[in-house]
Amino acid sequence: SFCSLTSHLCGSFSPVSRTTVCADSSCFLPTCSRMSSNGGKEVLSMHQVLLYLLRSSKPLVPEEEIADMLQWEELEWQKYAEECKGMIVTNPGMKPSSVRIDQLDREQFNPDVITFPIIVHFGIRPAQLSYAGDPQYQKLWKSYVKLRHLLANSPKVKQMDKQKLMQREEALQKIRQKNTMRREVTVELSSQGFWKTGIRSDVCQHAMMLPVLTHHIRYHQCLMHLDQLIGYVFTERCLLQLAMTHPSHHLNFGMNPDHARNSLSNCGIRQPKYGDRKVHHMYMRKKGINTLINIMSRLGQDDPSPSRINHNERLEFLGDAVVEFLTSVHLYYLFPSLEEGGLATYRTAIVQNQHLAMLAKKLELDRFMLYAHGPDLCRESDLRHAMANCFEALIGAVYLEGGLEEARQLFGRLLFNSESLREVWLNYPPHPLQVQEPQTDRQLIETSPVLQKLTQFESSIGVLFTHVRLLARAFTLRTVGFNHLTLGHNQRMEFLGDSIMQLVATEYLFIHFPDHHEGHLTLLRSSLVNNRTQAKVAEELGMQEFAITNDKTKRPVVLRTKTLADLLESFIAALYIDKDLEYVHTFMNVCFFPRLKEFILNQDWNDPKSQLQQCCLTLRTEGKEPDIPLYKTLQTVGPSHARTYTVAVYFKGDRIGCGKGPSIQQAEMGAAMDALEKYNFPQMAHQKRFIERKYRQELKEMRREREQQERESDEEEDCRK
Repeated sequence: SFCSLTSHLCGSFSPVSRTTVCADSSCFLPTCSRMSSNGGKEVLSMHQVLLYLLRSSKPLVPEEEIADMLQWEELEWQKYAEECKGMIVTNPGMKPSSVRIDQLDREQFNPDVITFPIIVHFGIRPAQLSYAGDPQYQKLWKSYVKLRHLLANSPKVKQMDKQKLMQREEALQKIRQKNTMRREVTVELSSQGFWKTGIRSDVCQHAMMLPVLTHHIRYHQCLMHLDQLIGYVFTERCLLQLAMTHPSHHLNFGMNPDHARNSLSNCGIRQPKYGDRKVHHMYMRKKGINTLINIMSRLGQDDPSPSRINHNERLEFLGDAVVEFLTSVHLYYLFPSLEEGGLATYRTAIVQNQHLAMLAKKLELDRFMLYAHGPDLCRESDLRHAMANCFEALIGAVYLEGGLEEARQLFGRLLFNSESLREVWLNYPPHPLQVQEPQTDRQLIETSPVLQKLTQFESSIGVLFTHVRLLARAFTLRTVGFNHLTLGHNQRMEFLGDSIMQLVATEYLFIHFPDHHEGHLTLLRSSLVNNRTQAKVAEELGMQEFAITNDKTKRPVVLRTKTLADLLESFIAALYIDKDLEYVHTFMNVCFFPRLKEFILNQDWNDPKSQLQQCCLTLRTEGKEPDIPLYKTLQTVGPSHARTYTVAVYFKGDRIGCGKGPSIQQAEMGAAMDALEKYNFPQMAHQKRFIERKYRQELKEMRREREQQERESDEEEDCRK
């Protein structure tokens, strides 16, 4: 199977100048291939390969023929030089002993002395030996980049700072121009003593990939054992490998990767440039304010496409939401009398990294995880944390391919060794309201004014609940005492609804935003499922009109943002319990996910406090600790149940904003928002210009829609009056 795989990977070469690679016994040996008469491919035996290598082994420029070769016509010499171009030639005893010919020149500088033609090789000096590996250059480059970034984000740039930046740029240029420091080098060697090998550079390219291929095949053979431990066989094998790949992992060239890279440089296919670093790091860079703005300005893709981020952080982001969802659902059903606080305590114990690392150890993931054996993971605590992440990534991969039921079964098997405990965990009872009326409770609507009112809400959203009392419980606030209609208030449902929303939002972002790293996805998810967005959706659906409270009067209820958000989360839980996850997906597709475009175009994916801190960090002074915004509570007024806090925010000793709110956190948010509006932060202006340039047409359409909505609301208000 290895022979057929490698022949398939490497076997499309011409008969003499190219070779394929296959396995003979336990050794890797080059094998010539040629097209057979029937149009198929024929793999030649080893003695044919050796005959070809022996025939090819002759001096590049024979000493007895050199005088004749120098007299050849230009056309004849060019033909010979072209034949040699790209070939590997060797001179045993030299270091390195083999080199690729890029040009063969026969210029004679002294007509009285016959000299051998010159081999010209365009090589690349390893990073450690060029300016890229020079400590002095690196230190100067870092200080230059830091100063340039600071000046780009400063409101006023001093002339002295401009001169300082120019001086550093000139110093860098001087180092780059030194011959001993340049990366691209041209090597000229006398062809005397060099022998042809008949091997071309593409053979070296594939031969150096053999350790990578061997590792890949051996690793996937090992993953078959992991399939048995998991109890699920992945159809898409690369998904399982991705789940096991830590961000520190890099391509494994074998025992001496530097030697492999140097050989690829000297004997592999010539690259005109030393790779485009921008392309190489395009999908790996995730730090820096400019990178953040660039990535967070990208809209979601309509058609799901695979991510080019080749480690398990994104899968870990998905798996974390799956684990939390499974834990929340099971605890919610298994402990019907436990309040929200108790459920949250149990959930924390199950989903914490220390416990997940134990489950990873149970699966022996430490034997399958791919990571670099460097200082990052040398401590036991760091390795355990990486294993917990790896476990979450595995759960995420199982969920993606096998669905929720496979992930649920795997998690249940790992949590409990005892068969009886596992059965209890996996086969939880239905909701108490469903137990009372197994088929449906809609017959109670006739005798209950509360349920009759809720049918109006059902009509507005287009969903008829099988157990309408679940909806009634979702709308029952904490202040309402126990009653036989709902059997309690909505706080337990709010606990469950939060996890359901996290999972649905996480899956959507994972699929439709393939270029975003874990941190970027977290920011988008926070903007989607925070209290502010949830309250806005609840308000648009008119949920506050159906809230069940202690107020006996029929006055309209005014609810706080947090209470409205809790109402929405409880409704999501009721929808999931009565219907299934598909209904929640549809609901969020309609009411939540279209808002992402507005968040991205307005750059509203960050809360005001975080945004203010980022803006302040861009204004730090070189060589000094960064200045961060400081919040100070100025005033607290009102009774304990209805206090109003006044908070001011200071930056570099100056007050830049002030805000009020029913809690210190909300007052701080208000102060941060005030500061962002009033203070002249260059980063905010840059961000706005960046989005304006990128999405000019979309912004125009969005503003037009907003103006139209405002006109319609004004018209409705006038009609009402």
